[in-house]
Formats: sequence, C-alpha cells, structure tokens
Amino acid sequence: MPSFFIDRPIFAWVVALFICLIGAISIPLLAVAQYPIIAPPSISISTSYPGASPENLYNSVTRLIEEELNGAANILNFESTSDSLGQVEIIANFKPGTDTSQASVEVQNRLKRVEARLPRAVIQQGILVEEASSAVLQIITLNSTDGSLDEVGLGDFMIRNVLGEVRRIPGVGRATLYSTERSLRIWIDPAKLVGYGLSADDVNRAITAQNAQVASGSIGAEPSTDTQKISAQVLVKGQLSSPDEFGAIILRANADGSTVRLRDVARIEIGGLSYQFNTRLDGKPTAGLSVLLSPKGNALATASAVEAKMKELSRFFPANISYEIPYNITPVVKASIEKVLMTLVEAVVLVFIVMFLFLQNIRYTIIPTIVVPVALLGTCATLMAVGFSINMLTMFGMVLAVGILVDDAIVVVENVERIMAEEGLPPKEATRKAMSQITSAIIGITLVLMAVFVPMAFFPGSVGIIYRQFSVTMVAAIAFSALLALSLTPALCATLLKPVEKGHGHARKGVFGWFNRVLDTSRAGYTRTVQGSLKRTGRLMAIYLVLFAGVAYGFVRLPGGFLPVDDQGFITTDVQTPSESSYARTEAAVEQVEKYLKTRAGIENVTFLTGFSFLGQGMNTAQAFITLKDWSERGAKDSAAAIVADINRELSSIRDARISALQPPPIDNLGNSSGFSFRLQDRGQKGYAALIAASDRLIAEANASPILQKVYVEGLPPAPQVNLMIDREKAGAFGLTFEDINNTISTNLGSNYINDFPNRGRMQRVIVQADKTSRMNADDVLNYNVKNSRGQLVPFSAFATIEWSKGPTQIAGFNYYPAVRISGEAKPGFTSGDAIAEMERLADKLPRGFGYEWTGQSLQEKLSGSQAPFLLALSVLVVFLLLAALYESWTIPLAVLLTIPLGIFGAVVAATLRGLSNDVYFTVGLITIIGLAAKDAILIIEFAKDLRAQGKPLVEATIEACSLRFRPILMTGLAFVCGVLPMAIATGAGGASQQALGTSVMGGMIAVVILALLLVPVFFVSVQRVLAGDREPAAEKAEIYGPPAPARGGH
Repeated sequence: MPSFFIDRPIFAWVVALFICLIGAISIPLLAVAQYPIIAPPSISISTSYPGASPENLYNSVTRLIEEELNGAANILNFESTSDSLGQVEIIANFKPGTDTSQASVEVQNRLKRVEARLPRAVIQQGILVEEASSAVLQIITLNSTDGSLDEVGLGDFMIRNVLGEVRRIPGVGRATLYSTERSLRIWIDPAKLVGYGLSADDVNRAITAQNAQVASGSIGAEPSTDTQKISAQVLVKGQLSSPDEFGAIILRANADGSTVRLRDVARIEIGGLSYQFNTRLDGKPTAGLSVLLSPKGNALATASAVEAKMKELSRFFPANISYEIPYNITPVVKASIEKVLMTLVEAVVLVFIVMFLFLQNIRYTIIPTIVVPVALLGTCATLMAVGFSINMLTMFGMVLAVGILVDDAIVVVENVERIMAEEGLPPKEATRKAMSQITSAIIGITLVLMAVFVPMAFFPGSVGIIYRQFSVTMVAAIAFSALLALSLTPALCATLLKPVEKGHGHARKGVFGWFNRVLDTSRAGYTRTVQGSLKRTGRLMAIYLVLFAGVAYGFVRLPGGFLPVDDQGFITTDVQTPSESSYARTEAAVEQVEKYLKTRAGIENVTFLTGFSFLGQGMNTAQAFITLKDWSERGAKDSAAAIVADINRELSSIRDARISALQPPPIDNLGNSSGFSFRLQDRGQKGYAALIAASDRLIAEANASPILQKVYVEGLPPAPQVNLMIDREKAGAFGLTFEDINNTISTNLGSNYINDFPNRGRMQRVIVQADKTSRMNADDVLNYNVKNSRGQLVPFSAFATIEWSKGPTQIAGFNYYPAVRISGEAKPGFTSGDAIAEMERLADKLPRGFGYEWTGQSLQEKLSGSQAPFLLALSVLVVFLLLAALYESWTIPLAVLLTIPLGIFGAVVAATLRGLSNDVYFTVGLITIIGLAAKDAILIIEFAKDLRAQGKPLVEATIEACSLRFRPILMTGLAFVCGVLPMAIATGAGGASQQALGTSVMGGMIAVVILALLLVPVFFVSVQRVLAGDREPAAEKAEIYGPPAPARGGH
C-alpha cells in the first residue's frame, strides 16, 4: 500500500481531502452537549387526590400503581412521593438503552388495569404519564415594568400567551408554571350565611344552577311552514362573565318579593386559581415558568429554541410586560466545549513545537502536522455516523488523540530522514526503504492502540455510555492516523523532502546544534546505561517487582469516585422552615436569604420559587436557583464550591429555617445534588414511626462519622394535623348525611371547584371558599353549619370535636417499600466511594427488617467501581493476544506487557500528588497509557527482533535497537505529554474534568518515557533468555523484508 501511494501522491491527497470534506460537512450537523445522555431513561407518573392525607394517598393510590409497575419490562427501579397537597408522583427508571416511548406505552397499559380500583376523584383529575428529565433547563420569568400587574395577572398572561408556545418547542419535556392563572373567587362569610339561614351547599347549588350553558336552538328552523322567510338563532345568556353578574345570583326569593343575593353573603373577585407557588426574581415578585428537557432533547438546541421563541413572542407583549431568562444551564455547555476546543488548539501548537525541535526542518515538521486536522475531521464524520454528539467526553478523546496521531507520522518521517542521512538515497527511494522496515510496526502499533480502547465500548450501564464516547473517538482517530501514515505521509515524504548528502547529520550550530549535542550526549549515556543494566538483569527485575507491588498498593489506596464536580456556573439553595410554618414565615426566611445573596460577590441573579423544592412541595419550602457571573469574572474565592460553602456557613444562623446550598451534579438526572443518594427501606412492615426512628438513628450516626458530612433526609418532616372527630350517631340523630358534612368542610376549607366561566376568550374556573378570617383557627371549623333533612342549620360543635396530632407531610416509597431518602456527601479528603462504604457499614447495624438501596449517581458509581479493574484486565489481555499473533511468539508480548505497570505507576503517583480520585476519567487515562506503554515497547522490541534475526547476539541487538529508537521514542513521548499538558492545567468551565483526565495521562506518560527506555531492554533480554531459551546462537532464518540499516557514527 505505501509504495502505491508513493508513486501516486495526488491520489493520496484526494483520499485525505475526501476525509476532510465529509468531516467538515458533519460538524455543523453534530449536536453539541455537555455530556451525552447518561442517566437511565425515566418516566414520571403523576396524579392528584385533592384534600387526601399522605397516608390515605399512599395506600389507596400510590401502592396500587406501584404494584402494577412491579413487573414492567427493563425497569431498573421506581420511586414515589405522596404529599400533603394530595399530589402523587412516581418516577420509574428504566435500564439504559430502553426506548422511552415503548416503556411509556407499557406503563400506560399497566395503569389501565389498575384504574378501576382508584378513587373516583383521582380518575377525574386524570393520570399524567410524561417522559421528562428531572433537571431544570431554564426558568423564564415575566415581570411588570410599571408595577400595574400583580403576580396573578402575570401568571394569567403567561398561561394564555407563553406556556402553550413553549410546550410545543421540540426538546421541551415539560413546562411547569410556578404561579397561577385567574379564576373567579367567591369568598363566603359563614356568619352571614347563618344570619340568612343558608348553608354553603345552598350557595354551591345556586351557582351551579344559574351559571350554566344553555343550548337554546333557533326560530324558523326546519321543519317549518311554507311561508317562513327568516331563521335566526336564539341566545340565552346562561353563563355569567363578570363578578357583578355573579353577585346578582339569587340564593333565596322570599314571599314578600325581597331576595338574598350572593353578594349579600360573599365577597366576589377575579383572583388566582391556586395560591400554592410564588416566584421572585432578585426579590421582586414575578411569574415563573420552569422548562424541563425531554429525555432525548439536546440542551443547547432546546435552550436556544426557547430563547428564540421568547424573543418572537415578546414582540406581541403589552408595553408594560417584559421577560427574562434568569436561570439557564446551557452557558456551561458552551463555555466548557469552547474551553476544550482551546485546549485542542494549544495541544496541536505544543506538539508542533516539540516536533520542530527534534526534526529541525520545517518541511519534516509540516508532514506530521497535516495529519492532525485530517484525522480529527475523519473522527467527526465517524461520530456523525454512529449518532454521537460533540460533548466533553468526545472532545477529551480528540485532545488525547492529538498526541497519538502524530506518532505514526513521526515514526515514518524520522525513519526516512535517518536513511537519507545515512545512505544518501534520494527521497523517493529512502521513503520506500523506510516504509518497508516500519509498515509492520505501524500496523502493530495501530492494532494495539485500537484494541486497548475497543473493550471499553462494550460496557453495560450508564458508565458504558461514558466509556463508549471515548472509545469510538479514539479508535476512529487512531484508525485514520494509521491510514494516513500508510498513504499520505509516505506520499508527502517522497514529494516534499529535499535530498540530503550521505553522512550529513543534523545541525551543529545555533539552538538546534546545542539541542543535538545535548541529545547525543544523553543518548550515549543512555546506551552505556542500557549496557550496564543488561549485565544486572536479575537485580533490576527484583526492583521492578517491588515497584509492581507499590503500584498495586497505591492503586487500591486511591479513593473511588464517579466524575469530578465541575463549577457549572450555577447553584441551587434549598430553604425549609419548620413543618407547621405558614407561607408568611417562609417568605420572611426567603427575604433573609435574598438579602445575603445580594451582597455576595460573584452572583449574577437569584430566582426563588416558594412552595416548591426538590425535596417536596408545601408551604414551608422554597428553592433558589442562583446564576453565577461568567467564569472570567470570578476568582478562586468566588468559585461555585466556595459560594456554596459560604452560604451554608453564613446562613446557618437563621433561626427559623434550614438552608442548604448545593452544587448541581456533573450529570443531569442522576440526582439533584453532587452527594450520594441512599434509600432506607422498611422491608419488614414495621410502620412509619419505626422507619422514621431508624432513619433518625442512621443520620445521627452518619453525621458523627469522620467520613461523612451534611447527611440529611431528602424530604419534608412530619407536621401538626387537626383531626376532626365526628360522632356519627349524633350526626344521624340530627338528620345529617355524611355527604353534607363533607361538602361543607371541603367548601369552607378546601376551595370547591363549581364550574367554569368565560373570561376574555378562555374558560376559567369558579371557586367557592370561606373568607380568610373564618379559616385561620382550628375552632373556626366548629362554627360551620350544615342543613339537615328538615331544613334546620346544625353547627359542627353539636356533633364533632377536635384533636391535634403530628403526622407525615410526605410519604416516600422506593421499589414498592415505604422508604426514607437520605442524601449526604463525603468530608473533604474522602471521596464518594468511601462515603458509600461507610453508609453501608452503618446501615448494616440497624435492627432487622430495614433494608437499603442506592439510586442515581451512587448506583452508577457502585456499578462502575466494580467494573474498572475488569476493564483494565480485559484491555491488557487483548493487547497480549494481538501481539502474540503479530509476532508469532508467546514470549515477546510478555516483554511488552511488563512495561504497562510502569505507566500505571506514573498515573497513580500523579493522581495521589494532586489528590484526585480513581474515577471514570482515571480509568480512561490508564487505558490510554496501557496502549502507549505497549507502543513504545513495540518500537524497541520490533527493531531488536529484526537485528537478532540477522544474526547479531541478543544483547548487542538490543543495545543497538535502543540507541536507534531513542530519539523517536523521546519525541513521541514529549509530543504526547505536551499534547495533554493544557488539559492538566485547565481552569474555568469544565476545568475539574480536564484536570482529572490530563493529570493521570501525563503522569503515566512521563513514567513510560523515562522508565520504559531503561527497562524495556531488560525485559526483552530477560524474557528471551528465561522463557525463549535464547542463549546467543544466531537465528536460523532472516525476516522476509530488508534488514534495518546499521547505525553509523556522526548521526
């Protein structure tokens, strides 16, 4: 193949240009994301049972649905929350790779089976099945510039003009309004009702009767008389449309002609539909809308589509309404991808400089450099073909590949140049001869490097998705690099290079002259060292064994982890007031937090959702979404981690609220915080109280442990409850039906939805509720009156009493068992792997009947941690088998494999020094190093084997091979180290990830270059002597292709 292209350089160019063309076309078509979709696909099932207590809800709704979910295909786990607002939400997670649309159909079919057993109110509300991710993509707020619209007005405007438009954007999973639309509120006064001898039920009935649609028909419709000339529709105004018209509803007409109207007993206004949520931006009330991504959606594309849609919609907004998108998670995607692109450019430049230093001729340097863009464009085309996106992981793959890409080309160019200098051949002949010597080495190197990365692609689970990104990128880049090394590089060598006179070596003057002298001295020294060490192979092998033990120890001691936590440019803060607190108390705590955040440097804006948090919904919760300033404007004091620590420290003094700030996890949908997610389950039907006691004990022990910190229950604490004890016998004696009693309570306290009324082109609800002054105290309930069968009013106090108790505000379930969600993190100096082990140790001490499970990121980490050693072993095995096939020998591959621990030694030392953990990036780094260590060894051993085959004694052949390959190994090694140097020192967006990967690879490579050059000859000789029984006789037959030229002096 090389000689074909040496004769047809234009053909080689055309092949390369085709690769570039396809790559260039695919770049704009590739999606851009921060990470690929890693989290298991999930489906959320939500419904509501207004007014039901959490226990009722859990037993009568949640358990029934969970029971049906139990056997769904490919289900990983499911988790439920039933809260005091009557909301049920069940999230079912499926195994990675499951098709969400199929899963959702199966979930819906299973719900159909159970529907008949659910309470009627639940079926009326409907059960919603959605595919959506749990991460908030953006928050859009509307505010009134002149203050003329209140929150309800803005919310109503948002529902009418924005919500539907945003929901239609492709990629949006669900859009939730955190304010409310308008509705007609009828606030009744129970005291006035008694005065007129009316009950709440009378009011409901009158409204139902008098606010009704009438389908009246028309005059002159067919069949009609022959003389009829016109027809017209008859309209009856059945539906009322303004507060005044509702006020005129007649509740009772007396015999003397006087009437009691609705406005006599109630206050009527157009108010809000629900007062559950509230949004504030930088302390000002606004209407908020949160946008969640669909599971298959692309964050960048969706976010820009939402921005474009809002821009378009805002042209039709009234002058006094403006919009903002204060919270948006996509800048970190852009910033981190741009950052990695910069790293890529820096890597290419550094590699160019290293090569120029060694090759000392711009033509020689340009040849390997041309290969880089071609191979990277080819990689982009491959990503497009397999349906991957441009994300942090594929980009890291490309940065790692830069150092490897130039390798093959450097090996070719270096060999051509050496043959031209030593034998004075013209470029074309020299290229031919050079290619004949190294084609097999190049193919060997390529196969080994590709083989190292292939096993990664077959990994199961979420971690497999991460590895696959690297695997495909690296394999594609290496394959293109080898293809070019065998086609374009020889063609360029034959056409671009100038002939050199025989015996003419490198420059002797100037900077290059000095560099060459240093290199020659070190090479001579190196050759002497090798000669010396080959006499003491036994001792060196013993030292190597000690080193090997050290590596094993260091590797085990490295703390585990999943992915480093990056500064993503935003954080969240959770505010929780005591469980019995009212809305006003929560608002007061929120204002204190806002006041602190206003003064803190590095914060761009703060969006607060009151009534909502990741832990659950209720009057005592609030969640802040805090956007930080751009990375360039923040120093180390204002990093996300520093701000989180400050908020937690400074605001712990607020007495009435518990405030916890969290950094978002590196990957969406694997939990809302970067700590662990632990589920304590009640498997022995011990009951709610016992479960809470066990969880309190576990949390107390965990927080006392030296390894864990910030361990808390993800959820809402129990809260006071008022039990209305109805004496059914007394009620029966008064002639009351249970239904009347229920209606009275739910109308007065729980807001009763009667029917709809048209309001500016939209049907909105009519809602009856007692006015605020008559539902503030528990005793107010006893003053309500019910009409009995004889038409008399009976007060509640005649047949009911009140008792206070404490009960759950939220019941969680995990995999069909009642559960408590516990989250926390490792103390500084420990990693998530340590934290997981410690939690398991503590949980095992709990009484019988309590089990535990992991979920989210922790579950993936447990799976990945156990897989990493297996993955490394598999890569090593594949390399061994390939080399055995290549060299037709079982012993030579052993010599190559012995270099691998040297690289791992370097990586472990580097990671330990920088305090990094053994996470996914570290594993990828190690695998890269396995390939590179093997490659350097192949370069030496390939030459030694050839010289041995020509009949040179073993030691002499080895020494000569070492001195020949010294320069190219040093060069490729330095090129690679410089290629990943920008990664190892990266900062800003995505900096932590770049450092994690860069450090381990760089440390490993430095160790490989230094130790491999010294020890590979020792390995080769020892293995040949001990295992192959090579005691210095000459080899029987020479290799098929020409022998390498003997080294000459003056080079």
